[in-house]
Amino acid sequence: MAKIIPEDKARQGHWGRHGLRILIAALLLAFIAWGIAEIYGEMIDKTQTAEQGELPKG
Repeated sequence: MAKIIPEDKARQGHWGRHGLRILIAALLLAFIAWGIAEIYGEMIDKTQTAEQGELPKG
């Protein structure tokens, strides 16, 4: 005879606040990495135009 298990007991784990904290932390780290990459890219662009003797656009 097969056991009947309620749906809430059959789950592997609960998301809860711990999972939400991990997802928010990962999102914040992704935004920080993106910001650093943007700043670094702008610095490289300005350096290359200054070395070539051109005026920066904008």
